[in-house]
Amino acid sequence: MSGQRLGVVGLGLLGLAVSERLLGSGRSVIGFDVQPDRTTALEKLGGMASTNVAEIFASCDIVFLALPDSNIVRTLLDNHRNYLPGGAIIDLTTGDPDRMAEFGAELASRGVSYLDASVGGSSEQVRNGDAIVMAGGERSAVDRYENVIACFARQVFHMGPWGSGARMKLAMNLVLGLNRAVLAEGLAFADACGLSKQDALRVFRAGPSWSKVMETKGRRMIDHDFAPVARLSQHRKDVDLILAAAQKNGARTPLSALHRDLLAEVECSGFGDEDNAAVIRAFEKK
Repeated sequence: MSGQRLGVVGLGLLGLAVSERLLGSGRSVIGFDVQPDRTTALEKLGGMASTNVAEIFASCDIVFLALPDSNIVRTLLDNHRNYLPGGAIIDLTTGDPDRMAEFGAELASRGVSYLDASVGGSSEQVRNGDAIVMAGGERSAVDRYENVIACFARQVFHMGPWGSGARMKLAMNLVLGLNRAVLAEGLAFADACGLSKQDALRVFRAGPSWSKVMETKGRRMIDHDFAPVARLSQHRKDVDLILAAAQKNGARTPLSALHRDLLAEVECSGFGDEDNAAVIRAFEKK
């Protein structure tokens, strides 16, 4: 499998982290992004840059998509119908589960394997090999491509048919996002009560309220270290998808509705490109 040529379309935080892990495993990677500085970053890692998606589809065995949303994936597939890869498209986008199910059926009819392989973890966790992948698609395809996904994910979960990985990602992101929000609120509450946020985090981590979010985001919130490893605006988009899926399926998500308003408030204040730890801005004294 190390002789396979791999493509990555979308070289943002996630796409570059995945590329770095693939290159570190000795694989060849060619990538594309609409922002030239991102392809330059790939070249610095040892990858090759392409000026168009058609070249990547035509020359690669496996193409990873790491794009902002399913609308962009739809446009890309429509524009490159004659240049689909011979092997597989592994879609890492946090997208619309129903549309991803459509992509899977459509590509299968054209002889291309498709996995909606949603990533659980920030770009930093991907870079450290500490992410997970929740995959939707045919079991045989998961088995066939699990070894290449394992370059950047410590565990791969097959959740069911196309779209199931994306649905699981939304459920996981619901819990994860609310963990971040409640940690931010707790730290801001402690500070307002005259307590040290550093002491509060130390106690939170030692007691029954502990969560992994405290390890990954606690110090960032206290220090206002908002250099992005996962952007706040992207999570606001994810919460929009959660709320849409909840409405469609009759699920009650009042906490997510409030969370969406908090994220939108921070985003509208101009901080959408910051790390999602910046949700604490919604709780701090103005």
